Amino acid sequence: MNGAVRLRIEGRVQGVGYRAWLEDEARAQGLRGWVRNRRDGSVEALLIGPSAALMAVIGACRQGPRLAAVTNVAATPDQDDGSTGFRTAPTA
Repeated sequence: MNGAVRLRIEGRVQGVGYRAWLEDEARAQGLRGWVRNRRDGSVEALLIGPSAALMAVIGACRQGPRLAAVTNVAATPDQDDGSTGFRTAPTA
């Protein structure tokens, strides 16, 4: 079963390689979508793909890359935006 989830990741998640790390994690799981920094200091992502892969990446996001200090990961159901592949999007 495929789905789409929007994540909002908070903590020390900018300037620590979080976006590149999440892009690698998502691609390794075969997910589509995007990741971007938010002006409020959080990271936002749209993950699209099989439920098991979504759950694996959401779980990994709670830890993040080595230099990150994640304090919260909020996941909400979303819509498939038609993304092909996984990319880093501009800051919003």
